[in-house]
Amino acid sequence: MDVVSDAISAMRLGHPSSHRLRIDGSGCTRLPPFGGAGFHVVLKGGCSLLPDGGDPVTLGVGDAVLLPHGTGHALGGSPTAAEVLCGQYRLDCSRIHPLLAEMPRVIHLPSRVGGHVELSAAIDLLAGELDDSRPGSCIALPNLLDLLLVYMIRAWMAEATSGAWPRVLGDPVTAAALRALHSDPAAPWTIERLAAAVSVSRPTLARRFTALVGRPPMAYLTWWRVILTATLLRDTSDTLASIAARVGYGSPYALSHAFQREFGTTPGRYRKAAGRAPGT
Repeated sequence: MDVVSDAISAMRLGHPSSHRLRIDGSGCTRLPPFGGAGFHVVLKGGCSLLPDGGDPVTLGVGDAVLLPHGTGHALGGSPTAAEVLCGQYRLDCSRIHPLLAEMPRVIHLPSRVGGHVELSAAIDLLAGELDDSRPGSCIALPNLLDLLLVYMIRAWMAEATSGAWPRVLGDPVTAAALRALHSDPAAPWTIERLAAAVSVSRPTLARRFTALVGRPPMAYLTWWRVILTATLLRDTSDTLASIAARVGYGSPYALSHAFQREFGTTPGRYRKAAGRAPGT
């Protein structure tokens, strides 16, 4: 998979949820902080989003706002009534990818003619599914919500004026190296093999990747393999030996050592805390 897809998949817990919220002209709805990401899209009218400890954001029809870190907030503060599409994504923030970690607390994506066409189309489709309970909606809704999250992240990256990861994925050498590592993390990668895969010299790859990502390519790969291990421990009943083979470790002992160094606990204790035992 690619970096954005992997970053979301590694953190996701269960299915996202959504609903319509109607706010009258004098009303204000408080939404407390939560473990995950949330979004709002204004379908009718207008309102303000008031994030905890932040400045108000004025929202008009078609505007979307993403709260990547589950910041508590309120909706209201407008003399007119508003109808808002709201949603939440439950995420395991113990394994947050730096791409998502660096995103601002509030990302406002204003509606503009000709802007964010994919995002606008996803919003229209999602609103239509919520209007009617149609055959297949149990599959369509969660998939549309996933699509909406990807499009909101894409829109932020296209307009971001700060942050490392829009630059990372905009750099052809570093982006190609990340695609290779994420496409096949279990491969026997070396810096030489990775440099050959992206058609640059080893020093060039090491210099550009480290400067942009903040760690050398092989250190990033080690970290990502451990994050994948945590996901597999949580979501599957595979043995540690099987997981080791899937993520590129030669033995479960070596994987266990790397895992404990990153998470401060053994794979077995981590799996037990996540509520899944081998063979269940």
